Amino acid sequence: MAKAKAKAKKKAPAAKKSVAKKASAKSAAAAPAVAKAEAAVAQLQKSIAAEKKNRASLMKKAAAAKKKAAKSGKAADKNAAKRARAAVAKAAQKISGMQAKSGPAKLKLSKAQVEAKAKAAAVAIKDKVAARAESLSAADDAALGKALATFESKWRAKRAAAAAKKLKALEKKLATKAKADAKKAAAKLAAAEKKAAAKAKAAAKKAAAKAKVVAKKAAAKAKAAEKKAAARAKAAEKKAAARAKAAAKKAAAKAKKAVAKKKAAPKRKAVAKKKAAPKRKAAAKRPAKRRTAKKK
Repeated sequence: MAKAKAKAKKKAPAAKKSVAKKASAKSAAAAPAVAKAEAAVAQLQKSIAAEKKNRASLMKKAAAAKKKAAKSGKAADKNAAKRARAAVAKAAQKISGMQAKSGPAKLKLSKAQVEAKAKAAAVAIKDKVAARAESLSAADDAALGKALATFESKWRAKRAAAAAKKLKALEKKLATKAKADAKKAAAKLAAAEKKAAAKAKAAAKKAAAKAKVVAKKAAAKAKAAEKKAAARAKAAEKKAAARAKAAAKKAAAKAKKAVAKKKAAPKRKAVAKKKAAPKRKAAAKRPAKRRTAKKK
């Protein structure tokens, strides 16, 4: 009897050690999936923070470029401001893309945690049942050592039946609890999935509305530019027509003047000839007088 007690005491610590080893090994196997999901979420959050910092820097640069362009009015400065705005928009788009990935990553982490918890619960049930079985077996051995040798067989059967009943009840209780926990976790996960889907839908709707506004602004800008170009072309055409009209008028005046000059030329010649005739006659008479004077 003393030997049986000693054996039972020696068996119990060994059983506890074996159960502890099994539990630690199974939890270590379940940890990598959770660790991987946590690392992915952390990396994504780190990237989002870095991109937000970059966007803030770009926004400062864009504001400075806009101020400079407004002050100088140069095309180069305006283009620089436009490029800075485009860089800010690109950074914002990148952040939106990463934030869109953040939801699924967090959902994946939650799913991994739930699965790990469910696996751990299943392992814990088996470990507890095994530990309890070993404990009951050890208790049975200890109690059996005290019983009489003649009743050993009968006593063992009775104790085994009682132990089986207890184990079955314990297993049922733990299984019910695990099932309830799993159901609760599944409901939580479903709610998270629904929330994530609603968030994604809202984000998509917002992005579509934003794109529509941008397209509308671009169309209005193009229409205004087209109207401005048409006005410029009309003004240039009007100016060219005025110039052509002035040139034609000038040419007509010049031609008229030339015709008038041509018509007036014979008259001027006739007048000049008429004026020159008496002078020629006077010049012709003067030598004749001188000659008559000499003869006298």
